[in-house]
Amino acid sequence: MPEILISEFMDEAAVATLTARFDVLSNPRLVDDRPALIALLGDARALIVRNRTQVDREVLAAAPSLRVVGRLGVGLDNINTVECAARGIEVIPATGANADSVAEYVLLAAGLLLRQAFAASEEVAEGQWPRAQYSEGRELAGKLLGLVGFGSVGQRTASKARALGMRVAAFDPLLAADDAVWRASGTLRLGLDDLVAESDIVSLHLPLMNETRNLFDRGRLGRMKRGAILVNTARGGIVDETALSELLRFGRIGGAAIDVFAQEPLPARSPLAGVPNVLLTPHVAGLTVESNRRVSTMIAQKVLEVLVAK
Repeated sequence: MPEILISEFMDEAAVATLTARFDVLSNPRLVDDRPALIALLGDARALIVRNRTQVDREVLAAAPSLRVVGRLGVGLDNINTVECAARGIEVIPATGANADSVAEYVLLAAGLLLRQAFAASEEVAEGQWPRAQYSEGRELAGKLLGLVGFGSVGQRTASKARALGMRVAAFDPLLAADDAVWRASGTLRLGLDDLVAESDIVSLHLPLMNETRNLFDRGRLGRMKRGAILVNTARGGIVDETALSELLRFGRIGGAAIDVFAQEPLPARSPLAGVPNVLLTPHVAGLTVESNRRVSTMIAQKVLEVLVAK
């Protein structure tokens, strides 16, 4: 049985780095074959996952030698961190390694939704000329970007937004009012309700926990500025998808870019299907060739440090 088990895709160069030191099995199909995953964990000292592998008590119980779980990403809602701590298992996320990828997604998606003209491609190709229809797009410059959560990804998004001439505000209860990051980043600190009401674009950057589940319910979504854009690259379950779809259909919210969903893959008959002014992507905001390389390299190095030390 392998010493290091990798259940989802990882950059090949990073896998090779691990293989040079330990017995490694990398099989991205294991995420969809739980019995096979559990059967291979007997001698595993390290388990490397993305967001789909559920590292719960059953998985941990099958891995008595496990010392570290490497997370190829930042969210930890698929990992029982309490049980890991009780067993002395270190959990390592790739904090900051995909921040640029997510930040670019947020701003590109918001720009597409504000401008809307890019939806004209098929019509133009067919000989139509809907210039009047698409001449009322809006610019990013001057808009207020409201970030819900101001960690590494939120801060990177703020930096890129300011370069485009945007104003930036953020809500983060974990950051004190006198934290140096507010002044250093030129970001206005707002309460959640004020941020939602005043922002032209609201972007979510917080984990899924009991406190954040359905944080953006019908009431809070309804308090968004009329015509505002919502971007969720954080976690499904934070936004009430049914309420969002209704507000989009009514034109109360100007558009939404949703990369994460309460159920993944998104069911074919989701309330979001066929909704106007919505971009739906399959949990890829943090995934690019470059970010996969950075994330994989970081986790490979940190996993090796733990295994060599122990």
